[in-house]
Amino acid sequence: MGVLLMLMTIGGLVVAAVMLAISLFTKKTWLAKFTLGGVAAWFVLYAVLLLGYSLTSTERVLATGEAKEYCGFYLDCHIHTVVTGVRTAKQIGDKTAAGEFYIVKIKVFSDAKNPNIAFRLLEPKADVTDNKGLNYPRIAEAENLLPTGGVQLGQDIRGSQTIEKEIVFDVTEPSASLKLLITEGYGIDRYIEAVLIGDEDSIFHKRTYFKIEEQKQTAGL
Repeated sequence: MGVLLMLMTIGGLVVAAVMLAISLFTKKTWLAKFTLGGVAAWFVLYAVLLLGYSLTSTERVLATGEAKEYCGFYLDCHIHTVVTGVRTAKQIGDKTAAGEFYIVKIKVFSDAKNPNIAFRLLEPKADVTDNKGLNYPRIAEAENLLPTGGVQLGQDIRGSQTIEKEIVFDVTEPSASLKLLITEGYGIDRYIEAVLIGDEDSIFHKRTYFKIEEQKQTAGL
């Protein structure tokens, strides 16, 4: 529904622009007022729906093995990610964690039926947070030392192909409340989705996270 309303808004603005041009050419002020009033009413309705859907949304935290799908503005909800495992280490190669390295194994797959069409995550981003609001970004230098270091989460996949990669976070305050957020999209996509009704990336909308289970055993890699 969000994409449909967005397309209706774009189409309505085109029609409104034409009507305003006609009103100026014919000097019909009533037509200009009618058009502007209609545009204003539509934007008020759109804003109410956007905020209503976002403020009534609920946060989700997926367990290991549960998949998250990505749709956005393009209506191609085929790409999914899933956390398939979590391990910890104090050291990876010559890199030592300030706290503890959380090594999260991610699987990316598509449920598209046509094997000739390539799908991928668009510039994926991943961060781990906890209930204190602390944020832990990926540590690329440590990831590159792992066996999947050359794999990219944003690679093309077709049909039954999958991507499996371990991503790393240096967690200085390990806790049972750690959760991982994976998002995707170019800069322009994020701006569009910020005002897309019902989209996870829309303003004030709650997010879907992955639960990061704290491990009891550690190891050097």
